[in-house]
Amino acid sequence: MEEMEEELKCPVCGSFYREPIILPCSHNICQACARNILVQTPESESPQSRRASGSGVSDYDYLDLDKMSLYSEADSGYGSYGGFASAPTTPCQKSPNGVRVFPPAMPPPATHLSPALAPVPRNSCITCPQCHRSLILDDRGLRGFPKNRVLEGVIDRYQQSKAAALKCQLCEKAPKEATVMCEQCDVFYCDPCRLRCHPPRGPLAKHRLVPPAQGRVSRRLSPRKVSTCTDHELENHSMYCVQCKMPVCYQCLEEGKHSSHEVKALGAMWKLHKSQLSQALNGLSDRAKEAKEFLVQLRNMVQQIQENSVEFEACLVAQCDALIDALNRRKAQLLARVNKEHEHKLKVVRDQISHCTVKLRQTTGLMEYCLEVIKENDPSGFLQISDALIRRVHLTEDQWGKGTLTPRMTTDFDLSLDNSPLLQSIHQLDFVQMKIPATPILQLEECCTHNNSATLSWKQPPLSTVPADGYILELDDGNGGQFREVYVGKETMCTVDGLHFNSTYNARIKAFNKTGVSQYSKTLVLQTSEDTDSEEQTVPFPVPSERLPLRRMSPFSSTLNLQPSFPRRSYFDFRPSPHQLSLHSSLQSLNAPVAWFAFDPGSAHSDIIFSNDNLTVTCSSYDDRVVLGKTGFSKGVHYWELTVDRYDNHPDPAFGVARIDVMKDVMLGKDDKAWAMYVDNNRSWFMHNNSHTNRTEGGITKGATIGILLDLNRKTLTFFINDEQQGPIAFENVEGLFFPAVSLNRNVQVTLHTGLPVPDCYSSRASIA
Repeated sequence: MEEMEEELKCPVCGSFYREPIILPCSHNICQACARNILVQTPESESPQSRRASGSGVSDYDYLDLDKMSLYSEADSGYGSYGGFASAPTTPCQKSPNGVRVFPPAMPPPATHLSPALAPVPRNSCITCPQCHRSLILDDRGLRGFPKNRVLEGVIDRYQQSKAAALKCQLCEKAPKEATVMCEQCDVFYCDPCRLRCHPPRGPLAKHRLVPPAQGRVSRRLSPRKVSTCTDHELENHSMYCVQCKMPVCYQCLEEGKHSSHEVKALGAMWKLHKSQLSQALNGLSDRAKEAKEFLVQLRNMVQQIQENSVEFEACLVAQCDALIDALNRRKAQLLARVNKEHEHKLKVVRDQISHCTVKLRQTTGLMEYCLEVIKENDPSGFLQISDALIRRVHLTEDQWGKGTLTPRMTTDFDLSLDNSPLLQSIHQLDFVQMKIPATPILQLEECCTHNNSATLSWKQPPLSTVPADGYILELDDGNGGQFREVYVGKETMCTVDGLHFNSTYNARIKAFNKTGVSQYSKTLVLQTSEDTDSEEQTVPFPVPSERLPLRRMSPFSSTLNLQPSFPRRSYFDFRPSPHQLSLHSSLQSLNAPVAWFAFDPGSAHSDIIFSNDNLTVTCSSYDDRVVLGKTGFSKGVHYWELTVDRYDNHPDPAFGVARIDVMKDVMLGKDDKAWAMYVDNNRSWFMHNNSHTNRTEGGITKGATIGILLDLNRKTLTFFINDEQQGPIAFENVEGLFFPAVSLNRNVQVTLHTGLPVPDCYSSRASIA
């Protein structure tokens, strides 16, 4: 609750809000503070003079504080709020809690009325101290702003929860602790004041006296006053204007500016906005939980850095003691280097802890404030602030985006002492930064075999800061012989063709740069498939392309074994590498088998929803999002189909092929990395690089089947709908590496079917050609 206190304080006076009012920008301010920061504008700046001069000015123009841009009413995200216009910028000062405040141009005139009732000077202007949005008041003055009764209730509950004990309300000097409360009088009494002012006789004998704590609860649960309309003060709010996003009365609907607007029941909108705020809080709560766990991780890193530092210093001292006569002059300098690295790491981690702690405290404060607001039983009061709170919750959740909860520093010390030089070279002794690249890590889920080919994939360790200029892949001869280099280059994936069937190969990888070569990775054992006739044949039937399971041969061994899941066969995703090397050149080229694959969650847009073992996809967004298949093709003829499981509101899904780096947040074919056909319920078009061609009649419905035929031998791409070719050959001269691709929104769901033969109509035409 203490972290919520900042949400309950006025940005001007720094104290708890007193009679808070809601400005059109959704921020709050005390009514007295609002009067104190009023600025009187020239007559020429008044709304009346602006209308008379015919200048079209939006009701809500942001102050051009950075002299770069002005935002229109549509950009601001707020609806119109009659009676206010923009006002010029004024110098500002800082309030007690650091928010910039725009002071009045002249002292307010003396008046015998209270600040809330005193008249407002003509053409007065008020500037929000938080967002610096300036507004000119109309004839109603500050009474035109609604009061935030929800915020008042939250402050009352907060102050009551902070009070140590309830005090008597009738003691003249030092109030004593209250012992009872009269529910009818709504007054807390101590024992002497109760006997003196509330004797148990006459009409007072029928009053019900309860303990103070129970009285506090009953007072909190007592019904609040029904809010009244700011335009018609005698009418209660009864409906909610959807367009203006504000409660209205029936007179506003009959004769006011809301007469033509869409309205809904106040209670229904109250429940809807409470539900939206609760859902938004769920996401923010998850982020806060992750932030707490992340802080624990950072604190553990501090301890680990301390331990690593101690260990590193001990190792350094042990090496220096072995050369004590010659190393004493250098030992202090070397230790200073270690301590400097130690302090640098601690500083980075502690700075990140401090930053995350502040952000988490702000997030927790907002969450507690929102939870208190949700407890409010006043629909109209809640709806006055719900939109702003929902936006704040979403904005705060976005601030905990990717990268925020990732350590900025490793716990390891990238330093190593080279103690091999001779004693005469001690004066040149210095730390050798670990400029040799780290040992690569084999990506076991990507490594696989197919027939007599093997595909290996690797990567650098996640927190490695030393770049690698390239990698060296080594295989043995499949007979336990010596390793030999089969690939040297910058790529992190390589397919080796021409291996022996029914053989076991050992593979390992190392990285290199100008400084030197890293250690070898763990050895990976690859088993090629068996072949019953000859090594020059391939598997004559389609095989699924699932990821291969990897088993450790021994808990004490660093060698990993890769075995095929089906007996007598091995398989992999047909993802060719630009570096395909042959170890057995006498083998003939293999015929391309039928490819089985699924959609790839790793490369898809985050709005894509997967099911059915990644064979069925849909989307959570109304915008088009792209998903790719796991398999890439660079040669051969490939055909796959997609069935439409759901098709609502006539959207335009797109089907085709794309490069791996295609844009994922626009329709397929909008950039030069995709070749696609997009189709609705009546017709279709081909699209590449945002160029639309070949409009063809015939669309899709639920249950329709879309076929994609990629012929890389002829370098063509052809589309089918319900087993009939759709239009001419869509694209020609397509060559390179292509991935199956689909773009869709939440109105479409499709299922992928692979391992299919080429359509007969195309096969016959190809044979004739």
